[in-house]
Amino acid sequence: MTKTITSVLVANRGEIACRVFTTCKAMGLGTVAVYSDPDADAPHVRMADSAVALRGSTSAQTYLRPEKIIAAARAAGADAIHPGYGFLSENADFARAVVAAGLVWIGPPADAITAMGSKVNAKELMAKAGVPVLTDIDPDAVTESDLPLLIKASAGGGGRGMRVVRELAELGDAVAAARREAESAFGDPTVFCEPYIERGHHIEVQVMADEHGVVWAVGERECSIQRRHQKVIEEAPAPLVERIGPNMRERLYDAARQAVSSIGYRGAGTVEFLADAGSGASGSNDADAGKFFFLETNTRLQVEHPVTELTTGIDLVAWQIRVAEGEALPVEEPVASGHSIEVRLYAEDPANDWQPQSGTVTAFDLPADAHFESLARPGIRVDAGIAAGSEISTFYDPMLAKVISWAPTRDRAAAMLARTLADAKIHGLVTNRDMLVRTLRDETFLSGDTDTAYLDTVGLDVLAAPLASAGDVEAAAVAAALAQSAANRSAARVAGSLPSGWRNIASGYQQKTYTTAAGDEVVARYRIGRAGIELPDLDDAVVCSVAAEEVVMATAGVTRRYAVTAAENGAVNVDWPGASVAFTRVPRYIDPAAQTRPGSLLAPMPGSVIRVAAAEGDTVTAGQPLLWLEAMKMEHTISAPSDGVVSVVAVEAGRQVSVGDVLAVITDL
Repeated sequence: MTKTITSVLVANRGEIACRVFTTCKAMGLGTVAVYSDPDADAPHVRMADSAVALRGSTSAQTYLRPEKIIAAARAAGADAIHPGYGFLSENADFARAVVAAGLVWIGPPADAITAMGSKVNAKELMAKAGVPVLTDIDPDAVTESDLPLLIKASAGGGGRGMRVVRELAELGDAVAAARREAESAFGDPTVFCEPYIERGHHIEVQVMADEHGVVWAVGERECSIQRRHQKVIEEAPAPLVERIGPNMRERLYDAARQAVSSIGYRGAGTVEFLADAGSGASGSNDADAGKFFFLETNTRLQVEHPVTELTTGIDLVAWQIRVAEGEALPVEEPVASGHSIEVRLYAEDPANDWQPQSGTVTAFDLPADAHFESLARPGIRVDAGIAAGSEISTFYDPMLAKVISWAPTRDRAAAMLARTLADAKIHGLVTNRDMLVRTLRDETFLSGDTDTAYLDTVGLDVLAAPLASAGDVEAAAVAAALAQSAANRSAARVAGSLPSGWRNIASGYQQKTYTTAAGDEVVARYRIGRAGIELPDLDDAVVCSVAAEEVVMATAGVTRRYAVTAAENGAVNVDWPGASVAFTRVPRYIDPAAQTRPGSLLAPMPGSVIRVAAAEGDTVTAGQPLLWLEAMKMEHTISAPSDGVVSVVAVEAGRQVSVGDVLAVITDL
C-alpha cells in the first residue's frame, strides 16, 4: 500500500531529531519538532521548520505523552511521525495511536513491537524460531548456583534498569533499584534475570525489511565497550567477526533475518547477540569460538547506526521513510567496505564513578567533514544535538554528540578519530573525551580484543587519566596567567601601556592560583622585566608572545601555541593541539559565607532525592549508603565518607538539589 509523506514530526529530541531532520530536508519533506521546557532553545528546535511546545520538564510530562505528540502533529500539519530512539520508539500503543489518528508511522508494525517489546516474550519467540538464546531466570527463584546474573528491564535498553549481581545478599536491593530505574525511564517496572557472561562480545546485526517480503542484513557492529551496560564505542565491521571468519558472519545474518521474518517485521531494526570468542583465533577448533546467543531485537533505529551508514553508503533514515511509504527494497543487500568507529561523547566524569555532569556548554568546536550525512572520502562525521550555549539538564541523557570516523582500515579510523577528539574545544563541562582518546590509542583496543570486560581489564586508572601531563598542566597554568594579565592590562583605564606588575625596582614574582577539574591546585608564577618574561618554575621555557586569547611559548626549542578562554565565573580553558586543561581561578580572598560546615556531605551532581536511609543521631560507617539521587534517569548512591554520627539530614525524598548543596553532616565519633 503506497502512502505519500510530505511532513514528518520527530517525537524525540537532541541529535536523533537533528539526524532525522537532515534526511527529511534532503528528501524535500517538511519537519516538525516537539520540545519540553528545558529544550525550548535546543538545536533540534531551531533546525525544524516548525516546533510545538509539550509543556513540562520531565520525560513523563513531555516526550513520553502520546496524546501530546499526536496533538502536536495535527496542529503542525505533519502527516507522519518518526519516533527516533528511546522514549516512545518501542511503545506499541503509541504506534497504534499514530495509525489510528490517520498518520503514517515510520517504524515497524505495532504487533512486531509488542512481540519484541517484552524481552522475556521475545526470547521465547526466538527460541521457537530456532535462534539460540540464553535462559531466563525469575528474580524470585534465583539461587546461589545461578550467580553471577544480570538483571534487565523488560521494556527498554540503554543500560537503564540493569544490574550485575554476584552475591545473593545483593539481589533484593538490586532488583528494587532496577525496577525503579525501569519505571522512570520506560514507564514499566518489569525486570528479569539471565546468566551473566563476564567476557562476552556484544555483536548486533542491522536489519531492514519491507512489506513485500525482502529482508536485508545490513552489516554487523561490535558494541562491547560499555559502562554500566551502556555502549561507549561501537564499530563496523565487528573485530571479533573479522577474526573468527566469514562463517560466523553468515550465521549471524541468517539468525537476524530469521528473527525478524518470524514476527512479520517492517522497517529498520537491530538484532543483538552476545557472542563467545573462545580462543578467538581464525580457523580455531575451539568449540566456543563464534558461538552467539540472542539478546533482544530493538524495534527502532539504534544510536550507533552511523557506522553502518558509513561502511555501506546507505541512508537508513531515508529507507525507513521509503519503506513506510510502501516502497520495496532492492533484492540485493548493500555491501560494506572499510571500517567505521563511533564514540559517544558524554558529559560525565569517568574517573569519578562516571558521574553525569550538567550545566552550560560554553564552547563546542569539533571539526567535521560531515554532519549527520555520509562521507565521500575518509574523514569524520559528527552527529550532535548541542552547540555552544546549550544547557545540559538533569532531565535527560548526558550524551553531547556522536563522533564517527570512516577509513579503509581500522587502525586509520581509530587514529583519525582520536586526533579529532584530542584537538576539540569543549568547554563548560567535564566530559569523557580524554578517556575516549586513550581508548582509541590503547594497544588492547587496537588489537581488536574488546570484550564487555574491556574497561575493567585495562583499568580506568589508565584510560581515564588526563591527556595533559603534569608538566603540560603547569605550562597551561602559566599561559592562563599571562593571558589574563594581558586582558587586565588591555582593559585598564589608567596606565594601560605599562606591563603587568611593573616596578622601578625588581620585586617578587606575580602569581595566580588555579584548581583543575580534579581539584588539584596549580600556582603559576611569572615576572615581567626589561629582558622579557621570567618563568621560575618552567625550565627552558621562553615566552614568545602574549595576548589576551593566545600565548606562544617555546620549551627546549619547541614552540607551542596555547589558546586561552576565560569566563567571568572564574573558569579558564587552555587548549593546544592534542590536549586541553580546564581551570578555575582561585580568588585572592575567600568569602566566609561560602565555607561549609566540617563533615558536610555535598551533592556531587544536580538531581532528585529518591530515598533517604539515615536519620539524625544514626551511627554510620565509611561506605555505608545514606541516600540515593536520581539524575539523567540513573540512580546514584551517596555513601558516608567516613565513620561518624549523622548530626544533620538536610534533605528528604522528593527534594531537588543542585551541585554543592548540603545533603547531610557527619561528625566524628
